Amino acid sequence: MFSIPEPVAECLATLRRGGFAAYPVGGCVRDLLLGRDPGDWDIATAAPPEAVMALFEKTVPTGLKHGTVTVLLGGESMEVTTFRADVGYSDGRHPDAVVFGQSLEADLARRDFTVNAMALGADGEIIDPFGGRDDLAQKRVRAVGDPTVRFTEDALRMFRAVRFAAQLSFEIEEGTLAALAALAGNARHVSGERIKVEVEKTLLSPMPHLAALFLSTGLLTASGGPTWTPERLYAAFADVPSEPGPRWRAFCLATGFDITSLPTERRLRAAVLHPEREAVRALALQAPDLMALGFEGPALGRAQLALAQHILEHPETNNKEALATVVRDLQLRGQL
Repeated sequence: MFSIPEPVAECLATLRRGGFAAYPVGGCVRDLLLGRDPGDWDIATAAPPEAVMALFEKTVPTGLKHGTVTVLLGGESMEVTTFRADVGYSDGRHPDAVVFGQSLEADLARRDFTVNAMALGADGEIIDPFGGRDDLAQKRVRAVGDPTVRFTEDALRMFRAVRFAAQLSFEIEEGTLAALAALAGNARHVSGERIKVEVEKTLLSPMPHLAALFLSTGLLTASGGPTWTPERLYAAFADVPSEPGPRWRAFCLATGFDITSLPTERRLRAAVLHPEREAVRALALQAPDLMALGFEGPALGRAQLALAQHILEHPETNNKEALATVVRDLQLRGQL
């Protein structure tokens, strides 16, 4: 048996008392099996959206077109979605139509990966028609059914495959990876904003070096940079803090990827393209300290930039004593 928050249990009980089957599905079930506390609770139900809104006092019609209603209950918010099947993906990203009134298994069959295609039954049993539990045990990301079909339907799933592998410390199943590489050109159907989100989640994961798969499969392109391999990126991320700026900078330096090819906020671009500016703010030897050493005007700015470049290469020396020695040496050599 698994521990389910009281508001989630109450939501399920209310739907079932109303005569509708209801199951926690997707990532929350995956996380329960991994021994993690789910961050979100998604519920699949036979109840149509209007019935869900009638059963609960506080709801938000999050995505009625796709059968999704957000239920607010006991301080929790749960996405409750009617069993459905998706029909047609002419734009390579979104279903052309949604058909409600399907079975739970049909609903699970439309999902991306087996580890996200499980449900939790009323008695605590795992409903797993596609072998997701075995894939969890084998630590692999595998598409539900034919990976070519899954990725042709929605090209974002290719980026999600890499991201899930990195976040879960899994490998991508051979057939799924082969289909991903074969269909990488379909990445053109995915907005730059969504790509940026998936790449960044990968870079901030426990296995950021798997971001090399974005390049080796052709999902992303880079030119003029070094040869990119998971091994090279593994070394590049050594001791790099799990923060967007440093992780993106390490990725771009190691691969030659152009950060400006994706829509990113100005501060992130600056952190990648001009890391010395960020490093100036982090200097242990700040402007008043340098002024006390006799620096002023343009000389002060030159000293700050020189020290910033130094700590980018030698972060362990970012303390006042070491930086004071560095700046004196630069003066003696006539470099300031």
